[in-house]
Amino acid sequence: MSQPGQAAPAVPLRVAPAALQQFIATLFERAGMSAAHATTVADALVWANLRGVDTHGVARVPRYLEFVETGIINPRPDLRAVSDSPAVQVLEADRAAGAIAMSQAGETAIAKARFAGIGLVLVRGTTHTGSLGYYTESIARRGLTALALTASTPNMAYHGARAAGVSTAPISIAIPGAGSAQTDDPIVLDMAAGIVSLGRLVQAKRLKETLAPGLALDAAGNPTTNAQTAHIPLPLGGAKGSGLALMIEMLTSLAVGNPLIATFFSDATGAKRHRQNALVLAIDVFRFCPEDVFRRDVALTVAALKALPPDPAAGGILMPGERGYSEARRRRQDGIPLPGGIAAELAGAAAKYGLALPWAP
Repeated sequence: MSQPGQAAPAVPLRVAPAALQQFIATLFERAGMSAAHATTVADALVWANLRGVDTHGVARVPRYLEFVETGIINPRPDLRAVSDSPAVQVLEADRAAGAIAMSQAGETAIAKARFAGIGLVLVRGTTHTGSLGYYTESIARRGLTALALTASTPNMAYHGARAAGVSTAPISIAIPGAGSAQTDDPIVLDMAAGIVSLGRLVQAKRLKETLAPGLALDAAGNPTTNAQTAHIPLPLGGAKGSGLALMIEMLTSLAVGNPLIATFFSDATGAKRHRQNALVLAIDVFRFCPEDVFRRDVALTVAALKALPPDPAAGGILMPGERGYSEARRRRQDGIPLPGGIAAELAGAAAKYGLALPWAP
C-alpha cells in the first residue's frame, strides 16, 4: 500500500506508542469502523509491538485495511449472542475484526465467571484475532485465570502431509501474578501450534532473511530456507503441534457449527475465504482458592524455578511473558521501531485516508 515514489527509511523509525496507537485507530475509523472499535483494534496491535511481537503488531494494518475493503472484515458488525446460559455463551461475531470480537468475549467471560465461577464464550465467525495474550492478560489483571484459543483456515502443514491442513492455532493461558493486580504482572503464555508463525515468514520475506532449516515448506510442499519461497509453516513438535491445532479446530469451530478445515477443502462458495473461530475461558480462581494463598503459591513456584542452575546459553530463567514485559518497558521509553518497509506501507495508507504521519516525513 506504499505510494509510488515513497522511499522506505534506511533505519527503523522510533514512534511513541501513544502516537502510533492514535494514528492506527484513526486509520481504521476512516476505513469505516466506529471510534470505539477502531481504538480496540489499534490497542491490540500496539500491545503486540510493545512486547516485541512485531509480526502481530501494526505490520498487520495494511492487510486489515484490505480485509475491510474486500468485505472479509465487517467494519460495522452486529455482534450478538445466539446461545446464552449462566456460564456459556456462543457469540456470533458477524466477521468483526478479531480484537473487537475477542474483547467482547473476554468481558462476557469475566461477567459469567463472577456469577458462576467459570465463564466460557465461543466466538463464531470472526477474523484475525492477533496476539491472544492481549485478551488473557487483561482477564488475569482482573484476578481471574484465562485461556484463549483460535482456529483459522488451513495455513500450516499437517504432520505427515506436504500441504497445509490445519492452522497455526494460537493458544494463550494467563494467571494473576504473585502480588496484587497493581504491583505484579500476570504470567502469560502466548504461543501457537506452529514452529514459526505465518507472520514471521512474511516478516522474513520482507527483510530478505534466510530461514533456519525445519521451519517451512514452499508452495509445492518442499522444505525450504528461502524466505521468498517459504509458504507453509511446519507444526511445533511434528505430530504434537498438528494434533494440537486439529483439536483446537474441534473445540472451537465444530462446537459452533462453523467448520473451517472441512469447508476449506470443499467446493463450497467462498471456501478459501479467511475466517476464524475462537474460545475465551475465564475462571474465578479466588472462589476456590483464597487470593492470598494463590498469589503466595505463584511466588513460591516462580522462586523455585528461578533458583534452578541457569543455562548460560539460554539468556536466563524466564517465566512466560517476562521477556515481553521487559521489552514493553523499553519500548514505552524509547518508542516502537518501525522497519522501513512497514513505515512505507503505513505512509501509503495515511496518504489514502488523508492522515498526517505520527513521525517526521
